[in-house]
Amino acid sequence: MTRKLPIIAVATAPGKAGVGVVRISGQNLSSMTQALFQKELLPRQATLLSLRDAGGQLIDQLVAIYFAAPASFTGEDVLELQCHGGPQLLELVIKRCLELGKDDGLVIAEPGEFTLRAYLNNKVDLAQAEAIADLIDAQSEAAVRGAARSLQGVFSDDINALVEEITQLRILVESTLDFPEEEIEFLENAQARERLGAVKTKLQALRDGAKQGKILRDGIQLVLVGAPNVGKSSLLNRLAGEEVAIVTPIAGTTRDRVKESIQIEGVPMHIIDTAGLRQTADEVEAKGIERTWDAIRLADLVVFLTAADAQSETSELKVQIMEALPSKCPILEVLNKSDLLSKELLVNPEAILISAKKGDGIDLLKHKILETVGWNGPQEGAIVARRRHLDCIERAAEHIEKSEQFAANGNNSLELFAEELFLAQNHLGQITGKLLPDDLLGKIFSQFCIGK
Repeated sequence: MTRKLPIIAVATAPGKAGVGVVRISGQNLSSMTQALFQKELLPRQATLLSLRDAGGQLIDQLVAIYFAAPASFTGEDVLELQCHGGPQLLELVIKRCLELGKDDGLVIAEPGEFTLRAYLNNKVDLAQAEAIADLIDAQSEAAVRGAARSLQGVFSDDINALVEEITQLRILVESTLDFPEEEIEFLENAQARERLGAVKTKLQALRDGAKQGKILRDGIQLVLVGAPNVGKSSLLNRLAGEEVAIVTPIAGTTRDRVKESIQIEGVPMHIIDTAGLRQTADEVEAKGIERTWDAIRLADLVVFLTAADAQSETSELKVQIMEALPSKCPILEVLNKSDLLSKELLVNPEAILISAKKGDGIDLLKHKILETVGWNGPQEGAIVARRRHLDCIERAAEHIEKSEQFAANGNNSLELFAEELFLAQNHLGQITGKLLPDDLLGKIFSQFCIGK
């Protein structure tokens, strides 16, 4: 990325709007503002100005706001031009700025480069930077609030506090290595094991919160599977509240995946209706079934649907599905067409009974879905979290577990005890970016939109 050159991009969403914002960030923008408007701008004051092309023709009358470093989003000088929001007009504004900023090296920003500069200039840490993108992409009100808390630093504060506790414990353990004859008594007096237990408890709470946060951010990839004509499309329509999938009595009607995103108690659900699983000579249907298996391999939760009049025909199919499930992916067995069945004829009494056609049992199914994926309901201090965050926390937890084992082994394992604490600290530090490889940094910010 061009981290030293001034950068420019449209900071508002594509398409027509009343207002469109062009953002410029760089080390010193005073010469550029002079070139654009033939005057200096006072910091943090909105000024109505005219921008003209090389021939003196008016491009737009706009509002310019200048933020002097370091009191800006990026920590550099920032110039925001609030123009009329036509896409072609914004292109002309960008083109004119590039012409006048050529001598200063002005270039188009890369994805996430504004936020990257804010991170590099210590305006936000990495978890807060990611929260900016998560706030933009939030799919529910709960996700918006969770991303806002992460942006305010709630998640980072919890991480930093835990890292500090581990650091103090490391200092304690490593300081005893110079006095081997006294180390066991010293550690006992300092309650090292008790402090390690407290760290473990807090880390578990952090992991639980991150799991909830990941659900808020990413939602749940829920795949409806089963034999043909068991009611998968009817269930999708019932959950979505509208006719999004074609339903007929003909087996094999659904030949490709149909995806619909909904919310269940504020949790985003990406529901995939799939082609019925069976042997077929139909080339098109076979391709759809192949995609069904692909969806199962990427699922967060599989709902295995059986029809009340075909309970005995699905045992082999269930075995095949179980073998294809990704690691830790739960499967929820649901019996449809319950209105055609008396309870004493149930083959699997633990199956959830529903009637997708009539709506019976749907509320219970929704509750069971949330329970199965581990959703504990909306929480006052909820944050959003990414898979990356959860992976770091889980690896840190593994090292804390190992450190606990070494602590119990006595004086022959204290160096390993200290090393495991260091590794746990390292993984947690990667969440906020204090200990992060450069290649991962570039990958994270490349997923942002251009204007951020």
